[in-house]
Amino acid sequence: MTVRMSAFDVQGLAFGIIMTSLSVVFLKAAGLVTGQTAGIALLLSYVLPFGFGPLFFLIGVPFLVLAWVKRGPVFAIRTIVVVVRISTLSQLLGSIVLFERLDPLVAAILGGACSGMGLIAIFRHNASAGGMTILGIILEHRTGLKAGWFQLSVDAIVFLASAFVLSPSQLLYSFLGAVITNMAIVWNFDVAQSGT
Repeated sequence: MTVRMSAFDVQGLAFGIIMTSLSVVFLKAAGLVTGQTAGIALLLSYVLPFGFGPLFFLIGVPFLVLAWVKRGPVFAIRTIVVVVRISTLSQLLGSIVLFERLDPLVAAILGGACSGMGLIAIFRHNASAGGMTILGIILEHRTGLKAGWFQLSVDAIVFLASAFVLSPSQLLYSFLGAVITNMAIVWNFDVAQSGT
């Protein structure tokens, strides 16, 4: 099966992958987390001897199967490409984009904004960053509930688990970043106007 992409889709997905990967760099450098699959992978990377990239990919595999079954091969293959690229690019950027000092508030704001912009670009080009975003898009299609609102509720569960690993200030900054991400999606993305 061949999945063709226009130059428009390629540039949009590339932008989304770069911005989402950069968000991981900001968050990881400040010891913060986010929601969804990325948040779970970041949290686990702090307590296990594995990097974000491999964990992000492994956690996302069941959701990639769901994407194939519920959204079809075009969406699923694009999503697989996005997940693999974020897994690898976030690791690469993390090794070459280094900070002598990074204020956690700045990391939360920039990480949340980069993530929001990246996810919107990915959604608009008929793909997902994997994980719960796939469920969010499916729910928005079926019920009209905004994907951002669904993601925010899932984030609450991730942050509850993070409370056992992060300091209260790290948790607060992480929450701020996740709110910025999800509000960007709620305010700037409508599934009816996109390719998803």
